Amino acid sequence: MVEIIKVRTKREQKEFLNFPLRLYKDNPCFVPPLWGDEKKIFREDYVYHDTCEDVYFLAVQDGKTVGRISGILQKASNELRGERRVRFTRFDAIDDNEVAEALFGAVENWARERGMDTVCGPLGFSDLEREGLLIDGFDQLSTFEEQYNAPYYADLIEHCGYAKEVDWVESKIYLPDEDDGTLEKMADFIMKRYDLHFGTAKNTNDFLRRYGDRFFDLLDRAYKDIYGTVPFTEGMKEMMYDNFRLIIDLRHVAVILDKDENPVCLGICFPSIAKAVQKSNGHLTPAAIARLLKTIKHPDVIDLGLIGVEPAYANRGIGAVVSAALLRMLREDGVEYAETNLNLETNYDIQNMWKRFKSVRHKRRRAYVKTLAAGEASHD
Repeated sequence: MVEIIKVRTKREQKEFLNFPLRLYKDNPCFVPPLWGDEKKIFREDYVYHDTCEDVYFLAVQDGKTVGRISGILQKASNELRGERRVRFTRFDAIDDNEVAEALFGAVENWARERGMDTVCGPLGFSDLEREGLLIDGFDQLSTFEEQYNAPYYADLIEHCGYAKEVDWVESKIYLPDEDDGTLEKMADFIMKRYDLHFGTAKNTNDFLRRYGDRFFDLLDRAYKDIYGTVPFTEGMKEMMYDNFRLIIDLRHVAVILDKDENPVCLGICFPSIAKAVQKSNGHLTPAAIARLLKTIKHPDVIDLGLIGVEPAYANRGIGAVVSAALLRMLREDGVEYAETNLNLETNYDIQNMWKRFKSVRHKRRRAYVKTLAAGEASHD
């Protein structure tokens, strides 16, 4: 028999965070989140709690934890899209349908209590969190921004009545075998045609001071119709500022400005820190910090983080300029490859950008959805 426990105590919180670390202890593709960041989800002043409600459940069988799941009522997203949805996230479990049924039943019951009619996921509080269930690429190392899962998860979720809503694809981007300079010539032409130029900054703090707020405003406009996104709050911005200060290297940042110094495009890449945090299970031990600093200074791989284009410039060839900037990063820094993280399979603009490179599509992720049947929920 499976017992579902609603996480309330510090001990239960710690167990919720530790379960996937045990489950994937010997899996070389699993990359944990930073422990210090992840445990913030239980704080009353957590940055997302001004727009969200959340709940956390553990599944216990024979006195042993066998699964976990979280539900999120993302009010800003529901209001923006006129929906009544709860998101599920942080689902991990052994390969057992009874365990999955109990966990998803708990989230669905919680959703009905709040008048919601749909559950979808895996989706976090925002698209800045890990999202999507891995359905292809189980032999590939996760990026730090992603969550790894075993192949059987899809069967568990589909057994509980969930169906595909959207897929994301991911690619490794390498330098082309031959480069005749056409891409850079095209980028130069577009920059001159629209009177654009690259922004500069003395250091990371100067970059954030110059472009930070305007960058987030641009992202809100660029991402407003993309699946799962929500507008940036002041708290989210501050959280991202802190993250940027930790790992941004200006060599891997490109901001394009118009003649009035307004950003029309900004792209940020991050050094891949996946291997640096694996050995310590996401804990920032002295050895882990040393590995992080070395990786940030001399990355072998870079992760493509945030790319935003002002909607008015979306069809003006800005993608060629971004691609040319990425080409320079790969060539000048001696980086082996860049990894795209999640690109919606229907986002053809971003897919077309990678055709200019030698690319390998190596992962696919999925968001599921289920319409809840009407019925009275039991209360805690």
